[in-house]
Amino acid sequence: MNRTLALSLLATSLLGCASDALVLEQDSTYQVEWIGERPLIDNSHLTLTLGEDGRAYGSAGCNHWFASYEMKGEQLSFGQAGSTRKMCAPALMEQEARFLEALGKVQRWDVSPIDQLRLWPAEGKPIRVWPEKG
Repeated sequence: MNRTLALSLLATSLLGCASDALVLEQDSTYQVEWIGERPLIDNSHLTLTLGEDGRAYGSAGCNHWFASYEMKGEQLSFGQAGSTRKMCAPALMEQEARFLEALGKVQRWDVSPIDQLRLWPAEGKPIRVWPEKG
């Protein structure tokens, strides 16, 4: 009887985990934490939202950005990104340029062992994002 109870509890807990799986969702906003090899500059705020209409947009830290995107399962790609043209501190402008360049190289997404979403280029380290808390 104890073995049956233990197996039932294990199955229930596994089902609970499966239903809470993190996925990249349309019309949800994600906070960027890392771009490739480097974390964001302290107190900078980069975001990513994938609209249901095939347009992605957000804050690149200084300017607002926008691009088309295509997602099929775990495959993800972005069109050429555009942005507003406001000038900020040189370090923020460099980070923004790295982010927009990295977006153009994204080919797929997955979830890390710590439940963080990662946007992977063909080569190199991913853009790492978390769901934005509302």
